[in-house]
Amino acid sequence: MRLRTIIFILIANPIKVHADNVTVTGVVRDSLTHEPIPFATVLLKGTDRGTLTDDNGKYTITTALRWDSIQAASMGYDTKQLPAKKGNKIIIDFDLHSTGVLLNTVIAKPKKEHYTKKNNPAVAFMERIRATQDIGDPRRKPDYNYDKYERITLAINNYQFNDSAKRGFDKKFSFIKEYIDTSALTGEPILNVALREKASEVNYRNTPQSEKEYVKGLRQSGMDNFLDQESMKTFYEDVMREVDVYNNDINILQNRFVSPLSRIAPDFYKFYLTDTVPVDSVECVELTFVPRNSASFGFTGRFYVPVGDSTMFIKRIVMHVPHNINLNFINNMLISQDYEQLPDGTRLKTKDDMIIEASIIPGMPEMYARRNTVYTGHNFDRLTDQSIFDRGQSQVYAQGVYDRDSIFWKENRTTRIAHGENSMENMIKRMRSVPLYYWGEKALKTFTSGYITTGNPSKFDIGPLTSTFSTNTIEGFRLRAGGMTTAALSPRWFARGYVARGFRDHKWKYSGEVEYSFRDKRQHSREFPVHSLRFTQLYDMDMLGQNFTLNNQDNMFMSAKRMEDIQMTYHRVSKLEYTLEMENNFTIKAKLESERQEPTRYMQFVNGMGNSFHHYTMNSATIELRYAPGEKFYQMRSGRVPINFDAPVFTLSHTWAPKGVFGNPFALFSTEASFSKRFWFSAFGYMDVFLKGGHVWTRSPYPNLLIPNANLSYFLQAESFSCLNPMEFINDSYAQWDLTYWANGAILNYIPLLKKLKLREAIVFRGLYGHLSHRNRPWENPSLFVFPTDAHTQLMSSTPYMEAGIGIDNVFKVLRIDYTWRLTYRNNPQACRGGLRFMFHFTF
Repeated sequence: MRLRTIIFILIANPIKVHADNVTVTGVVRDSLTHEPIPFATVLLKGTDRGTLTDDNGKYTITTALRWDSIQAASMGYDTKQLPAKKGNKIIIDFDLHSTGVLLNTVIAKPKKEHYTKKNNPAVAFMERIRATQDIGDPRRKPDYNYDKYERITLAINNYQFNDSAKRGFDKKFSFIKEYIDTSALTGEPILNVALREKASEVNYRNTPQSEKEYVKGLRQSGMDNFLDQESMKTFYEDVMREVDVYNNDINILQNRFVSPLSRIAPDFYKFYLTDTVPVDSVECVELTFVPRNSASFGFTGRFYVPVGDSTMFIKRIVMHVPHNINLNFINNMLISQDYEQLPDGTRLKTKDDMIIEASIIPGMPEMYARRNTVYTGHNFDRLTDQSIFDRGQSQVYAQGVYDRDSIFWKENRTTRIAHGENSMENMIKRMRSVPLYYWGEKALKTFTSGYITTGNPSKFDIGPLTSTFSTNTIEGFRLRAGGMTTAALSPRWFARGYVARGFRDHKWKYSGEVEYSFRDKRQHSREFPVHSLRFTQLYDMDMLGQNFTLNNQDNMFMSAKRMEDIQMTYHRVSKLEYTLEMENNFTIKAKLESERQEPTRYMQFVNGMGNSFHHYTMNSATIELRYAPGEKFYQMRSGRVPINFDAPVFTLSHTWAPKGVFGNPFALFSTEASFSKRFWFSAFGYMDVFLKGGHVWTRSPYPNLLIPNANLSYFLQAESFSCLNPMEFINDSYAQWDLTYWANGAILNYIPLLKKLKLREAIVFRGLYGHLSHRNRPWENPSLFVFPTDAHTQLMSSTPYMEAGIGIDNVFKVLRIDYTWRLTYRNNPQACRGGLRFMFHFTF
């Protein structure tokens, strides 16, 4: 979703468009009652442009194509056709005459709608389609294979170019007019800015069930090629997934839409038998469906089923999203699919076309995205080589997949490609010759990555910029500078590090890292899959009980805190790590670590006998296992951001540090495990579930015990507690949960005025149940360090710590605002009983 900023460099002043665009609007009404007719069909004759009227009978069509008349039709009414008018903005209203319509022996009588699903022939028709869906499923056969060609295009919609400009943007980029194409949805001019082509073969085996896509060729070009290409491919394919209407839910735009063939479809949609029309010379029944609440996650659209077909084979599917759906950025979306039927009733998808028009940033040009997929070569032969099904990843790449020539694409491209799409590499090359674009692209790259590149290609990147400055209680104002080498310097040897200084404690901190990768890398060492040996030497602050998963502790946005943070120590770390990531997302990590904790004025190491220690050392070995089947993420230079949370994530770790080995004053045997996953509830949103637990098996000082994450900032953080103070509880056994329910407007969508704001609900419930055994209580074991007085550490009773929150998400489309309450232990010293918390949350 970082592509939202790509079009920043193409801002131009409003100017005239050479294409002669025409916008036709109006209303379709009953000629007698003058009641609006919802979901009537309006077509521009002589073109393929058309639309459905909304709940109020209104329609809008914009096109640059020539048309001679306009037609309106709806079941129960006579079709009416009116001549074209002159002008760029035309209003044409229709008054349709009612009539009874005979359709497959079912007579529908028009009247003011009092819709009911009971004894509704359209609902019965839909349920017959659903009941026979398995008859035509090609995956019921032992083997199924087909060739797949997929092209994803990102463009600026309704691109405005002034051919007569004598200066400014249009003069500098006058060559752009050579690359302008036409929208397949509206006929308006578009300028393509990114392209992805993929030619592959899909192989399916029923027993044991497995499906793999063997990718033979990949072609990527455009303005987004400075981003991580593999991540962007994954992002595009996740956002614009293939649609299967036979599923209960349709997963696109990182949301779940209710399918018109879902189990709950009769309660979610209204169905109408609207017409009989020819589709590729086959007379078909037209079944129209619309969501009962147009703000909810559903579609308006039509199925076309051949008349008299007992298998209820769907020959064509056309779907849109309602205009006032609670969906961000999307102005229009069309999904169109075509199918063929074999003599035995098997249905074969031949075309899947998705077109999206979106406004990403207010005041900037509208974006156009299209996924055009064609399926050919269907067969049911058994593969001679079955080894492809043993690969851990769903997509298997052929050698040289990125190096295919024009002859390969000419042979494997099964649908026409427009001139602008096919010439994008040349257009980008010419644009980069203009300093305005060249430096604009560099600035955008720095903004999206957080690193400043040096050279082309860059051998050393400076950053991350988000940690350049920050503040905390011990250091005061802190400055940091660092960077990392890239694969342009060496594809296997990598280094990264930083230096930092606090202006209150006047101490230099640093981190240095050297890593050897057993695989060649394309850009940086953290690229998936990692197989490396890494050595790190570090001296810095350690914020006990504040180990965040997605941000550095010195991230500038974490500096604003609700209370003074003094639970900090200095620590020196020497660490050797071995990491092995496998194609199936199973990861093994092994680590040898020597850590030396040094006190601050607030955190002293004093045992129960009153003896002070200048440092505390622990030498340990850790093994960690992680399994995340199907995980998708955006690859960053120093970490990964999940593209979605649908994949389950399991982790298990164990730390081993025997007493007396390498000078360990105490033993440490500690085990932790966690599970996380997103669970979808169809039209009712989803829940993110995080569960974690752990146990320390030995007597150990408090820095090595299990301290829950306390979030002192005003920004919500994953796997942390918003109202908990650092070290308020210290345990050697614990169980933790974090449940966040995102309702996607399940309530607010039904409130007339609020639903226009497209707000969404979020409900949070977090908790921790822990126990500190007698062997780790300092007052019972004088050899252990006593808990810091300022931490006000408490023993947990039989009551768990719990907090809850209610949030309003999608404020200005980017912000979530929560109010969080502490439910238990409200009378603890310095307890935070509640407060507002914020989170930047970008979602469709």
